[in-house]
Order: sequence, then C-alpha cells, then structure tokens
Amino acid sequence: MTIEFPYGLADFHALITENYLYVDRTDRIPLIEKAGRQLIFLRPRRFGKSLWLSVLENYYDIARADEFDKLFGHLAIGKNPTPRRNSYFILKWDFSSVSPQGDAETIKDNLHGYINVQIRNFCLRYKNYLSAEVTLYPHNAALSLESLVAVTRDAGHPLYLLIDEYDNFANEVMMSRQRGARDRYEALLYGEGALKSLFKTVKAATAGMGLERVFITGVSPVAMSDVSSAYNVAENISGELEFNDLCGFREAEVAAIVRQVVDTCHLPVSEADRALDMMRVFYNGYRFSTDVEERIYNPTLAIYFLKHFQQRCRYPNEILDENLATDRLKLEYVSTLPGGPEILTQILDVQQAVSIPALSQRFGVAEVLNPVRDSAVTASLLYYLGMLTLNTEITDLGETTLTVPNLTAKDLYLERLRELHLPSGQETDEVRALAKQLYSRGDIQPLCEFIERERMQLFDNRDYASTNELTIKTVFLMLLAGNIFYILDSETELERSYADLTMIVRPDMRQYKLLDILIEFKYLSLEKLKLSGRQAREMPREALEQLAEVKTQRQRAEAGLGEYRAALQAKYGDVLRLRCFSVVAVGFERLLWAGFD
Repeated sequence: MTIEFPYGLADFHALITENYLYVDRTDRIPLIEKAGRQLIFLRPRRFGKSLWLSVLENYYDIARADEFDKLFGHLAIGKNPTPRRNSYFILKWDFSSVSPQGDAETIKDNLHGYINVQIRNFCLRYKNYLSAEVTLYPHNAALSLESLVAVTRDAGHPLYLLIDEYDNFANEVMMSRQRGARDRYEALLYGEGALKSLFKTVKAATAGMGLERVFITGVSPVAMSDVSSAYNVAENISGELEFNDLCGFREAEVAAIVRQVVDTCHLPVSEADRALDMMRVFYNGYRFSTDVEERIYNPTLAIYFLKHFQQRCRYPNEILDENLATDRLKLEYVSTLPGGPEILTQILDVQQAVSIPALSQRFGVAEVLNPVRDSAVTASLLYYLGMLTLNTEITDLGETTLTVPNLTAKDLYLERLRELHLPSGQETDEVRALAKQLYSRGDIQPLCEFIERERMQLFDNRDYASTNELTIKTVFLMLLAGNIFYILDSETELERSYADLTMIVRPDMRQYKLLDILIEFKYLSLEKLKLSGRQAREMPREALEQLAEVKTQRQRAEAGLGEYRAALQAKYGDVLRLRCFSVVAVGFERLLWAGFD
C-alpha cells in the first residue's frame, strides 16, 4: 500500500483526516501534563516541533471536542485520554511569521501587529464561547493579551498558549549582517524591549489570571536567556529522557516504513537493509538526553528520502535536502564568530570529540558574541542547531562530549570550510575536475599537486603548533565532499579501528564506472626531519621519499591500509572497486603519495 508522506506538513488535523503518515507520540501527552504548566522544548529546525504543537492544539481545543474520536481514537491517547482533553481555549503564536526586517521600531510594530491579528482570529474562532469583547491595542499587544485573558477567564474556560519558534525572528535579527543588527536585537530583548514586555505579560497572566498552560518551542535558549528576568518560570524539558524522541523517529519505526516502501516498489527484500543503511549514515545519530543511548532520525530528512524513494523506487540523487539552506546560513554565522573556524575544524576529528564541562542551558547574545568566551558556548550553540549532538561517552573528568550526528551534518561543515578556502568559482571547477580524475581513473597525483601548490601555502607559522594529519585530511575532505555518487567519510570505523578517509560508491550508483577510494594520511614536522621550509620545497621528491622517517611513516600507512582494505572487502564484498593511497605530508610544504590496487 502506498504511504502518503507529509513532507513539510505540520497540520495534525490534515495528517489524520487525509490519511498521511503519522508516527504516534500521543502517549507523551500525560507526561507533558505532569511535567509542568509552563514548558519550553528545544530542538533543531525541521525536527517536527510545529507538528507536536498542532497535536496539542487539536487535543486540548474545546472547539474540537466533537472530533476527538476521529482524530485520536486510533492513537495511544485516544485509548486512555486525560481529563483535560478538549477543555481549553487555544491561543497559538508562530514567531517565524514575524518579519525581522527594518529598524527596532519597525520590528516592534511587526510583533505587535502579528499578536493582535492572532488575538482577533482567536475571538472569531471562539465567538460563541465569549460573552464580552476583547479590546485590541494596535501599538501594545501586551495590553491586548491582558484584555483577552480577562475575557476568557470570565467565559469559564482556561487558556492554553502555544508558542512556536519563539526565538526565530530574534535570532534572524541577531544573525543579520545588516549594520545595527545587534542594537535591534537588544532593543527587542533588553530593558523594556517589546518581546521582553510581552513575556512579562505572559508570566503575569499565568499567576491565577486565567492563562493556565504555556508550551514553547524553539531552536536555542539564546532569546529565552535574554528575557529570563521577565519570564523565568518555564521549565526546560528538552533533555528529559521521556522526551528524547518526542520529535524524531526511532530506527525500528524507520525500518518498518522502509520495508513497506520496498514492498510497494516490488524490490528485493534485501533492498530494505541497503536503504536503511543509507538512511542511518545520513539521517540518524541525534541524542538529546544523557539518560538514553538510542539515537533518533531527523524526521523531515527521513520523510524527504522515503517520499522520493517511494515515488521513483530509487534513492534521491541529493541526499542533502535543499531545504537545509537555513542551516547553512546559521553555520555560516557561527563560522564568523570568534574562534568559529577553529571549532569547525576540530569537530571533524572524530577521535577527539568536543569536550565541554556541561551543555550550556542559558546563554544570551552577549555570551555568543564575546570574543574571549568559553568554547562551550559555541559548541552548545552548534548542538542546539543540530550540528552537534550528545555523545554517549563522558570524559574521565566528567565532561560532556559532543559529536557530529551524521554525514548530512558533516557535509554542511565541509561545505562551509570549502566556501572559506575556495571562494573562487574557477577554483571550484578545477577541484571538481581533479576529483574526477581520482574517482574515475584512480589518479591522485593531480589533486595532491594542486593541494601542495595552491592550498598548503595558505597556512602560516601559527598553524604549525597544532598540526597533524587531521589538518591535511581536512583539506582533502573539504575538496572531495559534495559528490552525489559517494558516501564520503573520515575516520570510518572498521572492526574497531578507524580509516582516515573513505569514499564508498553509493549502492544506487554502482552501475557507473566509479572507484571506491581509501586514503591513509601521515604527517611529519619539519623539525623532526631537521629541514627548513625552503629545504623541503627545493628537495627533489625522490630524495624526500628516501628519508628514513618518511619511509617509516609510509610503511605504517601501508600496514593500516592493508587492515582497512580487508575490513572493507568483508563489509561490501565483490562489488567493491577499491583503490588505496598513502599520503605523507612533509610539514605544510610537500605531499608524498603512493597508490595501491
């Protein structure tokens, strides 16, 4: 049976009544009720937060009581509903709808105008329940909210406020490249700023005035930290065990859907395992609670893949959904922060996960922009953006470790590094041609010569202090990433050891004449070789290769390649068309390469 995949659809009512796929999470509603009356739930964008708010809206809305059985009867909560079902007036705000354009006064007017429109729509929806009129204040939506709360209290039903993307327009202002963006942000959230004043009114309304419950979603705690003095009563449930998969798919759920798609396409049963392997590598890996080991899939990316797979009975060419453009912009913003490029490079070293004392739960724009801030703030921001996730390991000092969740996130890092180091479109075309020679003919020489000639000379003396093969490997990674034919990974785990860089042809691309690539890197400092930079540049390549230290490192690389090759062949079988290479870097001056069939 064909599945209706709800890509980009966050309307629970439409999902159920139009028979779209819905992975049931309604068993969490009783837990949400017990968790508190004012809650905040943070997840990366496009992770299903809006759909969850729509579930709450339809469950608690007094005006939808006659549709309860149709919407929830077949779901977990329908079999055991709570006493609060369909007993609230629902007021819903989506701050992604508030324009961040203009000066502080314009943005303030945008915010007040949006809130007033939502209150007016509320009054129209519940006009048969309200016995008095709500007064709207065009230039002060906080007063409009006070009037609304008073009217609903007199009507005898409590109010439930749902706020989606609470931090969206504030973050857009903060991340804007326009002059004065920070001043506009501070005007909204500091002192008596418009957003801060609004949350102050929300807080007052929850103190027995008729606003009984508030549920807030967002991406990061930045904006909430900056309004904490006005609204410091919300409990953050983002890291609680029972809500780790509130938004997101478990592997067993994805596997069941994949099997159904494979059956619909009349493909061999083995194709389900291959498809799940692909999805696991690119879309799984997120962990939001330290109390659970199971990782979850990004639901939007999973649905993107599955919908295309069902329609075409093959995988999408572009594994990276183009709707992640906003994530690219946020990553670009992070890379401009003090220390940003350094942490992006560090993150790519899987053997040295990012360690921080603890995940930062509260930090404002001042901490984010502080040029001497602790790196834990940047790492925590990347976690909330979905570019890092909680690792299962804790350091010997009890520190939290963060890691890249999957290859989709890693591709975004590499794409950003490539933009930083290859700003020229002409250079990008040249690199693409050099990479083609590697994966079509197994010729690594042109690529190595380009890196030696054009890239390595960009490093200055400061880079030598912390250099190892990771630095060289990162250069290769960022130049080779973005190829739709390959699963490209660094530090691929093979029988409990790690290969430096693998390019494995995607199973759906095996019909093309492409080679699988395995590269092992070694690094030798000029100090160890007792060479100056000039000597290393001028020495013939043959002479460099005869140095004892170079020979030793090449032998070590070849020994590692032998082990990794055997492991890859055991994993992939006869389909593998593997070419192996060792690359020994002599400082940042020369590259010495060798290939093996």
